[in-house]
Amino acid sequence: MSFMAMISQLSGGMIGTIGIFFSTVLFSLPLGLLVAFGRMSRIKVIQWIAKVYISIMRGTPLMLQLMVVYFGPYYIFGIRITASYRLTAVLIAFAINYAAYFAEIYRGGIESMPVGQYEAAKLLGYNRVQTFFRIIFPQVIKRILPSVTNEVITLVKDTSLAFAIAYAEMFTTAKQIAASQTSIVPLVAAGIFYYLFNLIVAVVMEFIEKKLNYYR
Repeated sequence: MSFMAMISQLSGGMIGTIGIFFSTVLFSLPLGLLVAFGRMSRIKVIQWIAKVYISIMRGTPLMLQLMVVYFGPYYIFGIRITASYRLTAVLIAFAINYAAYFAEIYRGGIESMPVGQYEAAKLLGYNRVQTFFRIIFPQVIKRILPSVTNEVITLVKDTSLAFAIAYAEMFTTAKQIAASQTSIVPLVAAGIFYYLFNLIVAVVMEFIEKKLNYYR
């Protein structure tokens, strides 16, 4: 098999990996903020639910969560699993897993803000929602961006775990080609793809961080 033919076969897996990445970021970031609000809630029941959720998501392997989300409907409710459900299961598992990590990052950033800023905003006539989204949240984003970048880079590599439920992302496709061709070249090509993808993500996040560096 020629190099171009191999890249052509890998392209489908590349699209799958990129799709998992962007979909996870799109859903997990806002969900993580909601979970962070629940974690900081004054209502004990909501706070407890958020704490348990975060504990479970961070305390169990993502691969196990993928299997539970994919096979759970059949074993628990007897619902027939179709091949089209694989992508849905991958996106659900990744989103709820990463939301737990982002929730704690958000919480750390929010709780690090000086109380005086809330008091000053109240004197200026801002309500709690206005204070948070106009004054606090932009500063929180700047503070947590390095931590978010670390998680996003980890996400790029974690997309390979989708192979656990036979979803054809980059790593799964590379393994199949390597096995059929008895060659390690497809795996090397996959490794280069992951590295370049992570490099692009790191450069973009660094650019955003510099743009938000308004204190200098």
